[in-house]
Amino acid sequence: MQKILVVVAHPDDEILGMGGTIAKLSAEGKDVHVLIVTDGSSAQYRDSADLQKIIEAKKLETLNACNQVGVKSIHYGGLPDMRLDVTPHIQVNQAIEKIIDEIQPDAVFTHFYGDVNLDHQCVFKSVMVAVRPVADQVVQEVYCFNVPSSTEWNVFSASTMFMPNVVVDISKFAEKKYAALKEYKTELRDFPHPRSIEHVCRQDEAEGLKAGLLSAESFMLVRKVVR
Repeated sequence: MQKILVVVAHPDDEILGMGGTIAKLSAEGKDVHVLIVTDGSSAQYRDSADLQKIIEAKKLETLNACNQVGVKSIHYGGLPDMRLDVTPHIQVNQAIEKIIDEIQPDAVFTHFYGDVNLDHQCVFKSVMVAVRPVADQVVQEVYCFNVPSSTEWNVFSASTMFMPNVVVDISKFAEKKYAALKEYKTELRDFPHPRSIEHVCRQDEAEGLKAGLLSAESFMLVRKVVR
């Protein structure tokens, strides 16, 4: 049975980036696991006396969202939110390597290296360390995904343009994605914000139309090893 690990910086990135694909892979009988590298709250709510309660509430949102799309397990790195760029690189590497060693995934999906969000960039860099193609590497496929309100907000250049070369038809699973996204009540925004349900739906439809589909999610294939 194929095992997939989705490595993200923050709660909701996994659904925004590939919620429909997660639902599709799960329905096909594949084991999909999620690693959220940061606590997702310690920067946004740093002055709150209830920070720990907020973190736990966000974990409940994540659990409810991931249940909607059939995620098998959720893991947490517990690193500081919005501070990965000042966290020792080796700590981020180790948080990811630990879960890869535990799950032994065949494929890893993660952030695009050109996102405007520095946490996303740091997670990508550490994923590439964790999946380096040494002789005993279990990960054979690595993909990047687009996260609305992060990928498209950077200055466009050759190094920051998201140029997908893999398209996944999520027409039968889009509603599961949007139901999952609705569980992230603390993260949703009103349309036309990119983290609104309507915006995400329109983006998925636009991606689908590029490939003759009703709805799709697109990915950049970073590496695929065929043995």
